[in-house]
Amino acid sequence: MPFQRIQPEKLSISVVRQIELLLLRGVLRPGERLPAERDLAEKLGVSRPSLREAIAELQNRGLLTSRAGAGVFVAEFLDSAFSESLVRLFAEHDEALFDYISFRRDLEGMSAERAARYGSDMDLKVIDTIYQRMEHAHQQRDPSEEARLDAEFHLSIVEASHNIIMLHMLRAMFNLLHQGVFYNRQMIFRQRGTRDELLAQHRAINMAVQARDPDAARNAAEGHLSYVERLMSDLKRSERNEEIAQLRFEHARAI
Repeated sequence: MPFQRIQPEKLSISVVRQIELLLLRGVLRPGERLPAERDLAEKLGVSRPSLREAIAELQNRGLLTSRAGAGVFVAEFLDSAFSESLVRLFAEHDEALFDYISFRRDLEGMSAERAARYGSDMDLKVIDTIYQRMEHAHQQRDPSEEARLDAEFHLSIVEASHNIIMLHMLRAMFNLLHQGVFYNRQMIFRQRGTRDELLAQHRAINMAVQARDPDAARNAAEGHLSYVERLMSDLKRSERNEEIAQLRFEHARAI
């Protein structure tokens, strides 16, 4: 017979599985510090030796890391799907930039559609709260906070899609933006007219998700990324034109 006696599961294994699920679902984020050992053991209802055993196992798997005198943290590299050499290659070629935007357009369109369809009431509340903060930041002259919230807004929609593969892939995508690999988000928020248009696009995405209209949410998200693509294309063209004009100017001075 194929049956085997059921063995009681060690508490440390239960702890490992719970933390793994929190990592997989994106609840615990890269770089996040875990509660102190005593507090975490109490929250989980396990002994501190069982917790230490679980933490050691997760560290061996590269999911957690400890810092002397600081505590235990979620591994930073969990939000990076690309090697350093590939990231450098991305940064050196415009072709990668526009493929990046195209890839985001496809995935974020699906994410917005899924968020409208599958997002919980709390998911939608989080999305709306971040959007309201964007509106407040929009009134400030410095665009840095609005640019930061832009990333948070998009990630909150991905989280509301409840697709863990999509979540971790797009977190890796946004990590490249944080590193300035493709472009600086603040750069596209500099002009007031552009900021107004971007806010209107985010408003349209939020309204469609809040209305639980999957088609409208997808169209709004895809339209937004198409607009970003046009902005970057125009910027790259302007940069090339400026380079050519500079060469002409220097040549004319040398004659």
